[in-house]
Parts: sequence; C-alpha cells; structure tokens
Amino acid sequence: MSDDTFPGWHGTTILAVRKGGEVVVAGDGQVSLGNTVIKGTARKVRRLSPGGRDVVCGFAGSTADAFTLLERLEKKLEAAPGQLARACVDLAKDWRMDKYLRNLEAMLIVTDGRDLFVITGAGDVLEPEHDVAAIGSGGNFALAAARGLMHADLPAEDIARKAMAIAADICVYTNGNLTVETIKV
Repeated sequence: MSDDTFPGWHGTTILAVRKGGEVVVAGDGQVSLGNTVIKGTARKVRRLSPGGRDVVCGFAGSTADAFTLLERLEKKLEAAPGQLARACVDLAKDWRMDKYLRNLEAMLIVTDGRDLFVITGAGDVLEPEHDVAAIGSGGNFALAAARGLMHADLPAEDIARKAMAIAADICVYTNGNLTVETIKV
C-alpha cells in the first residue's frame, strides 16, 4: 500500500517460544499512529478452537485484515481437522492468489503445540529455526532476546516474558502490556 493511503500504523510485537513441551505465544498491546500511541491494551494473540482442537494465533498488521485471515484459517482448519500445515499452506495460497485477500496487510504466527508457523501475504509458510519466531515492529528485538535466553534454565513462558520486556525497552512501538497464551505439545 502506498504511503499516501496507509495511515502509518505501527506497533506490534508477537513472539512464539517452544520449549519444555509447550509453545507460548506472547503479544504486546501497543498500537501507534505515527509517533502517537493510540491504544496500549490491544489483544493480538487469540485462541481458536476449530473442531475442538486448540490453535493459538498472534498477528501483526491491520487488525481487520488479521481477523479476516484468522476467520479464513479457522475455516481451513475445520475442513482439514488436525492438519495445521495443510490449513496454513491453503491459507497462504488463497492470500497470495485471491484478488481481495492479496491486499491484506498482516502477518500471522500460528501453532497447535506440535507445529509452529509464520504465515505471510507473500505466500510464505515458514517453520522457524531454534524454536523461536517473532513478527511485528519489535519482532527482531524479541527474537534476538528469546534466542539468547533459550539455553537458560527457564520455562517457555519466562523466556517469552523476558524477551518481550527487552523488546519493549528497545522498540518504541512495543509496550509491556502482554497477552500470553500457552499450548501444550
């Protein structure tokens, strides 16, 4: 989207950490417009339960676009129960090929506890290395911090919370108001 039409929204850090038989997805609550914080308590991590099986999703980007994608993902999961990889690939294909969907501005981190994926509008369905994934404005800060903490004797949630705190200290588009969801492997 061109700079003329996009309002300059910033602000999301989503982090997923897989360790010790669980995956933790954490997201901050800040939404900024330019250099102004519009909201500090947004909830960008959601739990879906298509077919009774839990899936945790975190999103960065436009909220309306992300909700559209989450609805589509839920339908894909209902059509292919227990097949997160297939549902994610099908979503990414639709996202890239559909005339309407291809304009959506968002990224997703998705996990069912076994699998962990980053999904983009470019058609990417990526499995992260080192059991850590991050997206959003402060994603690289949170990713680096979490990777540095992975060898510590800490559970996944503590690593995620510490890494998010580091990202919030560095990235002006990230705050410390966290939503944290845990899913067992």
